[in-house]
Amino acid sequence: MLLCGPSGSGKSLVAARSGLPVLRLDDFYKEGNDPTLPLVAGSSDIDWDHPESWDAEVAVEAIARLCATGSTGVPVYDISLSARTGEETLHIGRTPLFIAEGIFAAEIVERCRELGVLADALCLTRGPLTTFRRRFLRDLKEGRKSVPFLLRRGWRLMRSERSIVTRQTSLGAYACDRDEALTRLAAAAVGRQTQTPTAA
Repeated sequence: MLLCGPSGSGKSLVAARSGLPVLRLDDFYKEGNDPTLPLVAGSSDIDWDHPESWDAEVAVEAIARLCATGSTGVPVYDISLSARTGEETLHIGRTPLFIAEGIFAAEIVERCRELGVLADALCLTRGPLTTFRRRFLRDLKEGRKSVPFLLRRGWRLMRSERSIVTRQTSLGAYACDRDEALTRLAAAAVGRQTQTPTAA
């Protein structure tokens, strides 16, 4: 199950409440010194909300490996440092379903479908104001970036949230709120109980 949505839309919370194993796709961000990182237009800020700030190929490889073997190496990424600080192994055993969640999950819907490992793709929506508030309080609490950066990013994302959701749904994700997402996740988990292959 791929779970996407704007930053702050509640992806991590939904993933945790589902009871399913979770692969955090945010751990596949590029490091802050990567020369290929995109910048916000007209600014010196790195655009961490642009798909090119993220390593899609490595993320897809990890998903495919989880589906095939039940375990994979995953980077440990520190957002406040914009750096990978280590690696850990994610084990999901023989579970028939797991969640891969992150703001760029929609970018790999088609690739996962081609590989035959996609169960469903959901895009969480909460509304721009709600998402802005949740995102800012979370990022402030976790010390992810400086306050001025968080405010600039938050304002930019609030204004572009509808276009973000439109893009993610155009890539194959189904837009829904938290309750519907949990219902679809539960239904997918039950449906996979009698099937052998693991799917995201």
